[in-house]
Amino acid sequence: MKITLKDGSVKEYGEAKAIIDIAKDISEGLARVACAGEVDGETVDLRTVLDKDCELNIITATDEKALHVIRHTASHVLAEAVKRLFPNAKVTIGPAIDEGFYYDFDAEPFSRDDLDKIEAEMKKIIKEGHEITRFTLPRAEAIKYMEEKGEPYKVELIQDLPEDSEISFYDQGGFVDLCAGPHLMSTKGVKAFKLTSSSMAYWRGDSNKARLQRIYGTAYNKKEELAAHLERMEDAKRRDHNRLGREMDLFTTVDVIGQGLPLFTPKGTKMIMKLQRWIEDLEDNEWGYMRTRTPLMAKSDLYKLSGHWDHYKEGMFVFGDEEKDKEVYALRPMTCPFQYYVYKNSQKSYRDLPCRYSETSTLFRNEDSGEMHGLTRVRQFTITEGHLIVRPDQMVEEFKNCLALAKYCLETLGVNDDVTYHLSKWDPDNREKYIGEPEVWNETEQHIRDILTELEIPFVEDVGEAAFYGPKVDINAKNVYGKEDTMITVQWDALLAEQFDMYYIDQNGDKVRPYIIHRTSMGCYERTLAWLIEKYAGKFPTWMCPEQVRVLPISDKYEDYAQKVCKTLKKAGIDATVDSRSEKIGFKIREARLDKLPYMLVVGQQEEADNTVSVRSRFLGDEGAKSLDTFIADITEEIRTKQIRKEEQNEENK
Repeated sequence: MKITLKDGSVKEYGEAKAIIDIAKDISEGLARVACAGEVDGETVDLRTVLDKDCELNIITATDEKALHVIRHTASHVLAEAVKRLFPNAKVTIGPAIDEGFYYDFDAEPFSRDDLDKIEAEMKKIIKEGHEITRFTLPRAEAIKYMEEKGEPYKVELIQDLPEDSEISFYDQGGFVDLCAGPHLMSTKGVKAFKLTSSSMAYWRGDSNKARLQRIYGTAYNKKEELAAHLERMEDAKRRDHNRLGREMDLFTTVDVIGQGLPLFTPKGTKMIMKLQRWIEDLEDNEWGYMRTRTPLMAKSDLYKLSGHWDHYKEGMFVFGDEEKDKEVYALRPMTCPFQYYVYKNSQKSYRDLPCRYSETSTLFRNEDSGEMHGLTRVRQFTITEGHLIVRPDQMVEEFKNCLALAKYCLETLGVNDDVTYHLSKWDPDNREKYIGEPEVWNETEQHIRDILTELEIPFVEDVGEAAFYGPKVDINAKNVYGKEDTMITVQWDALLAEQFDMYYIDQNGDKVRPYIIHRTSMGCYERTLAWLIEKYAGKFPTWMCPEQVRVLPISDKYEDYAQKVCKTLKKAGIDATVDSRSEKIGFKIREARLDKLPYMLVVGQQEEADNTVSVRSRFLGDEGAKSLDTFIADITEEIRTKQIRKEEQNEENK
């Protein structure tokens, strides 16, 4: 057989050979640092035996792909350590993930002290340096094997495997786990790891099934790489909106109100109001939208007509019983069918199109409790929702304009470089999830593909992520922990106009079905606020700050002048306050820095005499004395243009 290596050279062997043996044949040094193999593009175990021509890449510890194998092995070491320390714990699954690994156990909750003990035990196992070996068993023997070990979750996993599956196990010095691999050759290959946290999880992600305890960890090839990662994680914790937003008094949650139902404080509300006023003025005055206001709930009849009742009912809050009640209502998870009836309220001519409707819509979705987090996934949220009813010949241009508006919003917020574009397509192998014929889906997906290509927007394609009535562009961003969420959506809909009997009169006097674009301009206010908190670590651009200026009188004698300055600032549309506490000025300045304010105005005898203010900012530190009029002119221009100023790394801002 001929084995073509990564550099193009070819090795020939007369008999089947394991990848590890091929690595040794190339060089002993390569074999020592090898972690896995890549055969015809698929990552496999070093133990894999090759018996036919193929392309082979030996993955070494310095290769990014090796991290998956290292982390997968670390998860098994974690499972063994837990079983040693907590023999009654039941093991379930333990995969490698983007930033590390985790393992779920049916056990009592783990404390930080428990994690430290488990970590110490893992180090012992690694030091013991057990060889990791692989073996397979027939289905019946595999089930019996795990039953005898008292591992019911593993039994269930085996039972659910396809009949023709090869059922493999890995043994590391006596601890055996069901696994498809790949793994390192020895536990000694796990050189740098850390257990980071623990949390509750559900078996197979189903809230109706057993509650499990999940331990998260990460692993790297070198201690220096691990240290760098842990520093990044510390920065992520500092930026985590769920912590920082509460510390900054922007929002809170209360158990008796409910999970996923955040309360916004005056500061958080002020930020959302600024964003909302900006978006509404932008859409209405510059992009030709007409604003609507529609109900928060509707009868089930509406959702049955739209298709949401069949395709989305489990995610809705429903009031009433269809078998008992004459009318059943549900809180709206979207606004589209409501705006369709605004359109249908009067007959439209081809000259009236496009009709661009927009609404600041409060929506409700019955998210699983395990999925909710801070402001990124909640049960009640408000969205910059819009629907464009257009002639078919207008569809491409209007779709481009929706993408342009989204891009403008991202640029203004300062996050345009932090997103990825996704063409979310239907899954032809899951027809019951979607309405419409394959020809319509293929045609509309190609239109979007052509638009993104023409606009030179890099994108990836995701099968199965389309809404049930049309493909879309999802603009996604990652939070500080690397989890990706959809921030903005622009969707092509060539189907629902038929279901709602929507039409316009063309130039020949005939009734014609319009197309519909479902879109958001900025997205969900709650999720966007979470994104901004993490992006700026709470140091927001001045225009969106809930408190833009704090006036600091040096002593009580200058309280009246401070109040006069504050009143003048407010008249100019600037959000300002006065710190009138009987504290030393140094203390007040430190407090204002901790509150991440963009500007402080220190006032005393000289400032009052000259009608000036002494300006301190996050951007330049001590900016010196300015006339009040000059300062107001500068900051109002900064706010008007929504400028994003970079901070100087001076002593005040370190």
